Amino acid sequence: MTSLAVASAAAAAAAVSSSATSSVLSTTATLFGKHATEVVAFSAAATLVPPLVTSIRGGGARGVAAPKSKSAQVSKTTEPSSASSSVFGIHLTPQGKSVVWMALGMAFHYLGYSLARPITVALFTSKSTGYPNSPGAFPFAMAFVSPVSLLLLISYGHVLEKYGPRGALSRSTLGCATAILLAAVGIFLSEQSGASLWGIPLTKFISGPLFVFRESYVQLLTSQYWSFMASVLTPNQSAKWFAPIAGLTSISSVVGGAAVSLLSGTLNLSGTLACTALALVVSLIATNAAYSIAEKNGFSPERQQKKKSSHHHKKRSKRAVEVEERLMVKAAKLFERVPVLRALFLEILASQGLATLLNICFVASVGKTIPDDTVRAGWVGNFYALINVFSMTLQFAVLPLLMQLIEPKDLWRATPLISLGFTTFQAFQKNPSLYAISASLLVMKVSEYSARRMLDEMVYVPLDFESRFLGKEIIGVFGYRFGKSLISLSLSGLTSLFGQFNLQSLSILSDVAAVMWAKTAWDLSSLVPTRKEAQDSYDKASTKNSNKKR
Repeated sequence: MTSLAVASAAAAAAAVSSSATSSVLSTTATLFGKHATEVVAFSAAATLVPPLVTSIRGGGARGVAAPKSKSAQVSKTTEPSSASSSVFGIHLTPQGKSVVWMALGMAFHYLGYSLARPITVALFTSKSTGYPNSPGAFPFAMAFVSPVSLLLLISYGHVLEKYGPRGALSRSTLGCATAILLAAVGIFLSEQSGASLWGIPLTKFISGPLFVFRESYVQLLTSQYWSFMASVLTPNQSAKWFAPIAGLTSISSVVGGAAVSLLSGTLNLSGTLACTALALVVSLIATNAAYSIAEKNGFSPERQQKKKSSHHHKKRSKRAVEVEERLMVKAAKLFERVPVLRALFLEILASQGLATLLNICFVASVGKTIPDDTVRAGWVGNFYALINVFSMTLQFAVLPLLMQLIEPKDLWRATPLISLGFTTFQAFQKNPSLYAISASLLVMKVSEYSARRMLDEMVYVPLDFESRFLGKEIIGVFGYRFGKSLISLSLSGLTSLFGQFNLQSLSILSDVAAVMWAKTAWDLSSLVPTRKEAQDSYDKASTKNSNKKR
């Protein structure tokens, strides 16, 4: 019976994601490149891909000088990667094809995540499977996000050193898919049997850890996708293409969020959750294709990692291996060496503190306002789909043009001010409604998914390998989750001292957090290079490394 449910979930997810994604991507193809009406068929699942990187030429990896001209000419050391190929009349360089595949992998990852998010919220706030009568349950669960993220990060560091970027991404993706599938099967069996432990339904023992894991795993995978693309594209190319690439994830998130109501009504919550595992498997196929192209054409990040690792191992003794530096020591040294990463880490802590407070308000309000589990899951799915519609509009239609007119630091400074206006309005409400809270959370999430996601990745592009891979994971995984856990622990402590906070009190705290976010974003903006400075730094490092090879 279990296998039948999982199989049905997989089939339904494949049908929904294939048809819906093909439709939206075909429409979105008009927003890309010179071939506005053409799309590329890349998989047997008939997923249509817009030629979003058709015009990219010579986006070499670190250690390879990017060509100055717009032609396909590159240096002799990178000749294998410079040959463009034609697919259905569309010319893509190997770098372009690898970025398309990696972007597709990230899109399927977010498709699955958009299915899992409303399901886990519905399970966590359900009377039968969650903790709706425990006001402190949500911040208590969020407090565990940082420790779990830290464990995932430590594991990632070991796997990255042993297997390289490709092996780390493959193993972490399979691990996440397996964990989610096991949780879906466990929930299905528990609901069917009505099993309990110490008088507590078994589903309650699954829904809590599942919620924490869902909050933890998303950034672990996301950071690895962006690390690859930041290694392949130059600063100028990233400024042009990162927003549309992020927009592709918004499209898949819209599809996933909108599909929750349909899938949960057909497959129940556990079956819909199993579809997340299926989406991760498809994501793995796409990311492996990206790395295969990069390895074949000589611009894979694997090369940089292996060279650095080989040089590193020659220098350190067996004793040094045994007393390897702790991750936090590595982070401290990295932040000291690269101040912009330290400022980015603090900005992320502040922004995620605000996001957590607004999320606590949202979960409490939606749980009271919408009692039915399936209806609540559908409502949350549609809400996040709306967030991604706004994000997609900004990523495709606004940000690419805006970034040609202003510098990144200007957008860093302006983004938090919009959220500050909404949280201030919410803080002055005596009993904030679900719609007022949702509006504040929507603005925060739209800015995070569109502007912040793009700006965040642009910071890494001109940096070295360690900053782009290990640094990104430290900041992306631990920073994002530590901010949430820190505010959750603080809130739990204040609750034990002063009693339960009402929605207005939480709204006031959210407004204070918005002020802190604006301050840290301003500090970060003073360290962010201009587009010209970033490109010059990239070209200088690439030329230096290229000369070393000769």
